[in-house]
Amino acid sequence: MSVNIKIIKAEKIKKTVKKLCIKTNLYMSDDIHKALCCAKKIEVEPLPNFALDTILKNADVAKSEKLPICQDTGMVVVFVDIGHNVHINGDITAAINQGVKEGYSESYFRNSIVADPINRINTGDNTPAIIHYDFIPGDEIKITMMPKGFGSENKSGLCMLTPSDGISGVKNFVLEIVKKAGADPCPPIIVGVGVGGTMEKAALLSKKALLRKIKSTNIDSFWNNVENELLQKINLLEIGVSGFGGKTTALDVFIETHPTHIAGLPVAVNIACHVSRHKSVIINS
Repeated sequence: MSVNIKIIKAEKIKKTVKKLCIKTNLYMSDDIHKALCCAKKIEVEPLPNFALDTILKNADVAKSEKLPICQDTGMVVVFVDIGHNVHINGDITAAINQGVKEGYSESYFRNSIVADPINRINTGDNTPAIIHYDFIPGDEIKITMMPKGFGSENKSGLCMLTPSDGISGVKNFVLEIVKKAGADPCPPIIVGVGVGGTMEKAALLSKKALLRKIKSTNIDSFWNNVENELLQKINLLEIGVSGFGGKTTALDVFIETHPTHIAGLPVAVNIACHVSRHKSVIINS
């Protein structure tokens, strides 16, 4: 049986990443904007209302003036789904990093990456990106970009629970992380949770969970109920918009799971700020 192989040039990937860098940092996603507007309708206190007005105005100004929606333009995280029938002509990792370099330098975005965690000398071009590759059926490449600011990233958490901790242990850990985070990750937040796998798999799941659209439903009814319960409990914490109290601490909670070892129950929590920047593009030529 013959297989048609589609050739995609690394140069095309570079240009796509460059454009994604710019669009993702300038424009708030429609689902986030809608969720913030809905939050405003239920808030009765003046301070959270004022904060929501400011957040929405900031998004409008960023869009009209083509300015970053947040001064922390983040460490670029890229998820790349490569079709089995795709051949990449060139070095895809180098192309992605070159796209980040050009997108950030030409848009005058802040360079936030240091080459060594201790020596802390800035790389000067916001590279390298964090890149996750996956292989899928088909003849396309899907690139999803998530510039992750560290006001929220620093509030992540991982816990290696035991099976006896059960679902109550999972819930308690998520609530503990959100409580400790307080106003630091710029609420209203989106909470990504990864359950299962190994230590690193749970962490990756928690970040991937943040790619879901606000108010999307978990296909597993059990975990969908857990998401709804956690969202309700988080909003009862009354941390509120920008820490001003009120009814909206989180816009949503998303949980992704994976099979795990009989002796383990890894749980990771990754928090996104109210902007939760991420966009995707499919390359098929």
